[in-house]
Amino acid sequence: MSTVAQTHERIDLRTSPEIKELIVRAASSAGMSVSAFLLGTAQERAKQILAEKEMITLTSRDWNAFAKALDNAEKPRPKLSAAIKRHRNWQQGKR
Repeated sequence: MSTVAQTHERIDLRTSPEIKELIVRAASSAGMSVSAFLLGTAQERAKQILAEKEMITLTSRDWNAFAKALDNAEKPRPKLSAAIKRHRNWQQGKR
């Protein structure tokens, strides 16, 4: 078996004693190290923020109108057609 070497990046933070104590208490309550707690919490929040900024949620009616408009477009729009195909595959679990 071959092992793949992983590289790790470092993030340094400075904070007040009050915030550090809060984080230490929360990590302890969750049964986690401070590093694992900070990394996990930051990762989840980052995913939430990006999902809010990068995803658009449409109702079924709006989605159908959007898809119909693409189908009736005067000129081909390959990027939009590819986006629809990715969305349909995602809905069907073909991610």
